[in-house]
Amino acid sequence: MAGAVRVDRRTVKETIRAMSIDREIKVIFSKIESAGPSLRAVAKEMGLGVVEIIADDPNEVGILAKASGILADHGISINQVLVDDPDLNPEPKLTLIGSRVVPGKAIPLILKIPGVAKVSVY
Repeated sequence: MAGAVRVDRRTVKETIRAMSIDREIKVIFSKIESAGPSLRAVAKEMGLGVVEIIADDPNEVGILAKASGILADHGISINQVLVDDPDLNPEPKLTLIGSRVVPGKAIPLILKIPGVAKVSVY
């Protein structure tokens, strides 16, 4: 672990020790589960479409619902949704992976969603 994050192994050891002493932190980190594999990197090979959305305010309510609704209106079902936690990631993204490539005419509709700053489609 230390090599992967380029710190001294003692730093990793001390961090683990400190986490095990603090009950609240220990409970949180012992219960975190993996969200599973992401289809983002293999979407093209699988014939899927990917929409990445960056929000002005990642706590804005309704961005996911409205974006998935636009895809549904274009006959695209959602295979996977990945959402970065704004408290853990300084540049959070909402990623929707759909059943087919997203048509260009959907992009301006997604950009009109209140709170959406940027949309990337691939």
